[in-house]
Amino acid sequence: MEKSAFELIQEDWGMELVMEKWKTGRVSPSWRPLPELEEMRRWFENDVAGPVIRAVYERIPEEQKSWAPRIEVFETSDNFVVKAELPGIKYEDIDVSAGDDELMIKGEKKPESNVKDEDYHRSEIVYGGFRRSVALPPGADAGHIEATFEDGVLRIALPKTAGGTKRKVPIKVKKEKI
Repeated sequence: MEKSAFELIQEDWGMELVMEKWKTGRVSPSWRPLPELEEMRRWFENDVAGPVIRAVYERIPEEQKSWAPRIEVFETSDNFVVKAELPGIKYEDIDVSAGDDELMIKGEKKPESNVKDEDYHRSEIVYGGFRRSVALPPGADAGHIEATFEDGVLRIALPKTAGGTKRKVPIKVKKEKI
């Protein structure tokens, strides 16, 4: 005799559900799904998701756990441009460097030194060091970077090299022999 889906679920999960509705069209008063679903949710968060999230977070390097500025990367006819929002940061606290394939922006947002911790009523502004790297596209000339900082926005321009211009590549189609 073939088992119903309900019987298979009971066997696989070991649940003691009484669902008379499947047989009689009524739900047994002894079955209350909300507390059971809430218990399953709580079990999942505590025993499954929580440990996984903590394990992943512990593997993140400390310097990456801090905040990171928001950026935009776009291209003009002559340059690749990276813009970073850095409100409240002094230009002396920003370091920009570039290698062959990566642009690195590092810095620190320092709290006001004249306000004591116990004087704060609320603090939502993030302080501390940051580090943001951007992969450079092929054709970016990392040797001739220009960076400007105005109104809390860092703008970095990397000139395009001659080989970095876009070009259309023709596709040759070969007919298959049958």
